[in-house]
Amino acid sequence: MAEDFARAVEDGLKLAKRIYLGNDRAVAAPRLAAPMERTSTVHAYLPSSPMVYAVIPDPGIVDNPDLPSYQPHVHGRCDPPALIPLQMNAIELDVDCYLDTALVTVTGTWRVHCVMGSKRCDCRIAVPMGEEHGSILGVEVEITRKSYATQLIAAQDGNELEKTTQTQSGGFLKPNIFTLTVPQVDGGTNLSIKMSWSQKLTYKEGEFFLDIPFNFPEYVTPAVKKISKREKIYLSVDAGTGTEVISKGCSHQLKASSSNIVGGLFLQSAPVHDVDQRDVFSFYLFPGKQQKIKAFKREVVFVVDVSKSMTGKPLEDVNNAISTALSKLSPGDSFNIITFSDDTSLFSTSMELVTPDAVERGIEWMNKNFAVSDGTNMLPPLEKAVEMLSNTRGSVPMIFFVTDGSVEDERHICNVMKKRLASGGSVSPRIHTFGLDHIEERLDKLFTRALSTVLLNITIEPLQVLDEVEVCPSNIPDLTSSSPLMIYGRYRGKFPENVKANGLLGDFSSFSVELTVQSAKDMPLDKVFAKNVIDLLTAEAWFSEDKQLIEKVTKLSIQTGVPSEYTRMIQLENTEEASKQSDTGGKKKTASNGEKQKLISRTIPLQKFSIGFGDITATRENVPPGYGEQRAPDAAEKFVKAASSCCVSLCNKCCCMCCVQCCTKLNDQCVLVFTQLFTALACIACFECCTNVCCACGGED
Repeated sequence: MAEDFARAVEDGLKLAKRIYLGNDRAVAAPRLAAPMERTSTVHAYLPSSPMVYAVIPDPGIVDNPDLPSYQPHVHGRCDPPALIPLQMNAIELDVDCYLDTALVTVTGTWRVHCVMGSKRCDCRIAVPMGEEHGSILGVEVEITRKSYATQLIAAQDGNELEKTTQTQSGGFLKPNIFTLTVPQVDGGTNLSIKMSWSQKLTYKEGEFFLDIPFNFPEYVTPAVKKISKREKIYLSVDAGTGTEVISKGCSHQLKASSSNIVGGLFLQSAPVHDVDQRDVFSFYLFPGKQQKIKAFKREVVFVVDVSKSMTGKPLEDVNNAISTALSKLSPGDSFNIITFSDDTSLFSTSMELVTPDAVERGIEWMNKNFAVSDGTNMLPPLEKAVEMLSNTRGSVPMIFFVTDGSVEDERHICNVMKKRLASGGSVSPRIHTFGLDHIEERLDKLFTRALSTVLLNITIEPLQVLDEVEVCPSNIPDLTSSSPLMIYGRYRGKFPENVKANGLLGDFSSFSVELTVQSAKDMPLDKVFAKNVIDLLTAEAWFSEDKQLIEKVTKLSIQTGVPSEYTRMIQLENTEEASKQSDTGGKKKTASNGEKQKLISRTIPLQKFSIGFGDITATRENVPPGYGEQRAPDAAEKFVKAASSCCVSLCNKCCCMCCVQCCTKLNDQCVLVFTQLFTALACIACFECCTNVCCACGGED
């Protein structure tokens, strides 16, 4: 889908050359990729900043709405429609950073500069949200006499709405690029758009990095010689730490200047309209710089799905990612590799110590045994991996489970693993599950983060004195040097004044740190942690099939504006129309309510863009990831196919060299007779061809 979008933008830029911009053109036309470059540069046309595009199915409507020019007639239509980037008149970026989360709002105006004033086109908005766990929060649009706004509703309400209304486009090109279509905008119209999203800050060696897609291509600049600079950027930071915070550089990196593990805890009363009226607490741990702390030893088992749906690039990418991961293990670590389909295969019957020879043998084994076969039997390889790591001493056991499948007994598998891990001793295996999406890059990040563990088995004391407490997630994750730890919770009762975080260091010695307790009156903790809480509660709701928990997730999603599996996004359209006037005694007056305008509202359901809980049928049938239903050919395609078959058949019979040589020796009278004969035969052949086409198209007459 992303490649199709990029090609549509490339086509749109070609179409934009038709627009006459007068003598004020100050921005050079964009350089289009040469034919040999298209494959490597197609992603260059994906949005690297908030963008708006004119959707052009009919190239004949492309022209300057202010300076109409002579345009040669264009035959045909753009299928799929071309996308012409609109000119941007002003842009404003407002970012509020709290802890490790950025709440981003972009407000701007764009103009439909490429469509005749008497014509209309759809406008597509694209919102790139950064690579680190972005979540769209909302889009608002204002044009002349109309306004649009996204809103979340319960999924069942969205399904009922979809039955009575045609679903409009809106969804994700990629996991971090959200798109929305505004229908039928007049040429020359200005669109005022407000986009909001949240994203995580990246963290490395004690520094936060804020990376917001805000790199605009030159062709969105209005085509005038002089234009006032109308870009604004606002940044506010509340790091929440008790240590010194330094902001430096244009990339907005924030440095927490501590070489030790530090932490803090925030308390906040529940918001007035919160679905959960318990008070809020949140604590954080920053790893600092850990050069002097002993690293954990690791015992790692890779469990890889080799069913038929993994054929080709997915399995090749997994092979490359694991090969890279093995090279990052240290002497003293150990590893093993397990593949599964209907059967289970092991690289070694026991854990292998990391040596150059063992790593080389592991890679060779993958090259030979990453061969696809039928079936997706997940439980036996997972049980085998847990069994191998059951006697771990003095190291961190880890399982990396890679699959594209969804099976019928998933809840049973999760329940079995939950019980096995609960009885796994003081340090139970950490299971990292991984679905297929940008495999090499994301699996490498996941593996690097897991290998940088600095604190295990974290607990918070004395939360037990509270009347009621809920920690999210219930099992506190390990602290790694590549990411701070942020935990959210709800409680009732009097919170203790002195709080400690305890854990185990790399040499398995005990560690404890005092958490500074402070009030967080001005920090919107509900919005900062909304996506994490919704994702965790969604997983719990799926596992428990608890309807009350599903309802809680639904309400929380609607309250915070963060999409979930149990909500649907809709688009509200409000249109201002003149009120009808009544005629009394030849004089016209406005309606009795005295209003000159009335507001007409319409609800537009958007396409579903939740991830879902897997497709058991696709797994059973070994359907590759990303494979969609094939579009049935329409009548025109059937006609072309049938007609081409008729023509090919005719050419095979009549266009041989003997026929050509024979025709050159005929006199004029004979040529005339044969011409009339062939014309009659052609009419009969065409009639037969049309009959075949009608049958192919399902026609009866």
